[in-house]
Amino acid sequence: MAESGIKSYFPSQTVSDAEKLSYEYGLKVGKAIEQEWFNNDRGSNRYGTNHNDFHNLRLYARGEQSIQKYKDELSINGDLSYLNLDWKPVPIISKFVDIVVNGIAERTYDIKAYSQDPFGIEKRTEYMESIIRDMQSKEFNDAAMENFNIDLYENKKEELPESEEELALHMQLSYKQAVELAEEQALNVLFDGNNYELIKKRFYYDLTVLGIGAVKTNFNTSEGVTIDYVDPANLVYSYTDSPNFEDIYYVGEVKSIPVNELAKQFPHLSESDLEDIMKNKSNNRSNYSSRHSYDKEDNNTIQVLYFNYKTYMNEVYKVKETGTGADKIIPKDDSFNPPEDKEGGYSKMLRSIECLYEGAMILGTEKLLKWEMSKNMMRPKSDFTKVKMNYSIVAPRIYDGRIDSLVKRVTGFADMIQLTHLKLQQVMSRMVPDGVYLDADGLAEVDLGNGTNYNPQEALNMFFQTGSVIGRSFTSEGDMNPGKVPIQEITSGSGGNKMQALIGNYNYYLQMIRDVTGLNEARDGSIPDKNALVGVQKLAAANSNTATRHILQAGLFLTAQTAECLSLRISDIIEYSPTKDAFIQAIGTHNVATLEEMKNLHLYDFGIFLELMPDEEEKGILENNIQMALQQQTIELEDAIDLREVRNVRLANQLLKIRRKKKMDKDQAMQQQNMQQQAQLNQQSAQAAAQADVQKNQALTAGKAELLQMEAQVESQRMMQEVQMKKELMALEFQYNMQLKGVEVDGVKEREKQKEDRKDERTKIQATQQSEMIEQRNSGKPPKNFESAGNDILGGGFDLGSFDPR
Repeated sequence: MAESGIKSYFPSQTVSDAEKLSYEYGLKVGKAIEQEWFNNDRGSNRYGTNHNDFHNLRLYARGEQSIQKYKDELSINGDLSYLNLDWKPVPIISKFVDIVVNGIAERTYDIKAYSQDPFGIEKRTEYMESIIRDMQSKEFNDAAMENFNIDLYENKKEELPESEEELALHMQLSYKQAVELAEEQALNVLFDGNNYELIKKRFYYDLTVLGIGAVKTNFNTSEGVTIDYVDPANLVYSYTDSPNFEDIYYVGEVKSIPVNELAKQFPHLSESDLEDIMKNKSNNRSNYSSRHSYDKEDNNTIQVLYFNYKTYMNEVYKVKETGTGADKIIPKDDSFNPPEDKEGGYSKMLRSIECLYEGAMILGTEKLLKWEMSKNMMRPKSDFTKVKMNYSIVAPRIYDGRIDSLVKRVTGFADMIQLTHLKLQQVMSRMVPDGVYLDADGLAEVDLGNGTNYNPQEALNMFFQTGSVIGRSFTSEGDMNPGKVPIQEITSGSGGNKMQALIGNYNYYLQMIRDVTGLNEARDGSIPDKNALVGVQKLAAANSNTATRHILQAGLFLTAQTAECLSLRISDIIEYSPTKDAFIQAIGTHNVATLEEMKNLHLYDFGIFLELMPDEEEKGILENNIQMALQQQTIELEDAIDLREVRNVRLANQLLKIRRKKKMDKDQAMQQQNMQQQAQLNQQSAQAAAQADVQKNQALTAGKAELLQMEAQVESQRMMQEVQMKKELMALEFQYNMQLKGVEVDGVKEREKQKEDRKDERTKIQATQQSEMIEQRNSGKPPKNFESAGNDILGGGFDLGSFDPR
């Protein structure tokens, strides 16, 4: 590639804004770019050299490189008449290019929009402060809910973080403003509408093969925002050493445009202008077409240079002091200078800002088709003095204007592999199969015993079919037979050694390609080592991915830059495009809730970043962590499901740490609770046992008391019965006593009566006896016995003592 430090003569950027807008100024810019890139003073030009180099690299990547160099290497003074070879190149580089491009293109990502304007930051801060307030007043809020049934939480209680670390993770994973969701959906709709996936594969292929990739964004009122692939071979740009090309001040591309398309794009061209353009086409074609595309030029196409030119403009304001003391600001052009002799408060306020001009020029002519200030310049809302170009370019391995690529590093080894392949064909063409030596004289000495000699054809048939041969040690005369082995095998092994040497050479250069690119066998899986562990294979594949990571990062940079440009272009759609309603409705088909946010989307300033999906290795590491945590029971199954849904590995690992800590705290709290419950159960058991003992004792005491009471009652009843019986006995005894007493009294009375009666009787008897005695005396009769016969005596031991109380 040619050096990029060629001198050019651009017009001064310090001229007035009016002069910058002039046709002459734009033509000078176009001619300066043409001189820097298309000047043939040195026999070649920078554009043609770039174009041809990129074309050759693409041919190598396809396995279609020129075979002339291989013919020159093998020919003798240009003579190839003795070589009958297949000159088709071995497409060895194609395999490595496909491995890199397909592997990187499969990496998916999510586009994230972050509202960084003051209003968005204020909303985010208010939400975070409300979360902190809920976290700090959680106990009070719970008490209010429990005692008064009043919900004082500003957010959902179940979603509240428990620590500042968890809060920071919550803000990254869960919190999303509606306007940010609307912006992300708008970007996805624009990417899908422009088939960005196909564009992405093309510039990843360019980054791998050429070492540079480019994308262009544009806006027009008919199509809205467009994303176009840019062929790096057609690019022109100012000198830079930056891989991201952020310091270039002009950039453009060369396109071959049909005349009808030219008239459509630039309707101000008249028929005479088109005729003049076609007349000057031969000069345009001869000077600015690359060698490989010269024969492909169409007679109806014109090479047009489309370019962006970054300069600056002055915003000038006249500041006038009014009668009330206030300042009145009036816009002026940059030629305004306040009059010095004018009375009153006049001053000038000036601000320089970047601006972008768009131009189109037919190469090789003085015809400038377009020169104007860009109508919809992309200015970051954070800094309106800056402007972004329509082109996003990246070359991760640029130095001193020279671009290095993966394919460029290995073209020499690919040439050596091709030469080795041709040499192998040469050796194979000169190799002959193994033969046999047949000694006819030795065969003639062999007698088969049936009168016939050994036939050479029969000997060969026997040798080839059985491997056996018949011979004679002595001749018919008895002499030693020098041809006793009439058939001997002839081996030609010289070609085999050469083949092995060439195959080793082939493998050497193939390994050199792997070493230079970093694409080892583990990356493509071509020769996996059966003795290598799976972890070693994965480590080798990971190292290979690291070797090509710059290509992935360059492609992601292009995508992020394109997304930022689209974010700024969305404001143009909503503010200026007649397709505004259709665009908003297209977004609304995904989420109707964002329609209101879309109306004011142009008022926000967004930071755009890409969240890259984890590759298989990162997924494997995360899954191993999840499985280990599940085995250790430090997370729940629901936590594992949530972790697998987090696409950012770093955030997923942070979430894993928080969930493990929460689970451990929960288990510890549960363990403490179990211990407390166990202690309570033990205490309750002890209390229950003590209470059971008390109740038992109480029951025993109550039983005893009841028994005693029953005994007392029985005793009382017995005593009462005894008393009653005694009463009855006493009454009976009293009655008996009374009766006895009465009997006794009666007896006494009877006795007294009897006594008296006896006394009376005795008296009577005595009187009678005395009378009788007197009469006896008087009469003198014999003595008389006055004793009874014994029936009037009471006896038998009658007693009432058995009726006494006991």
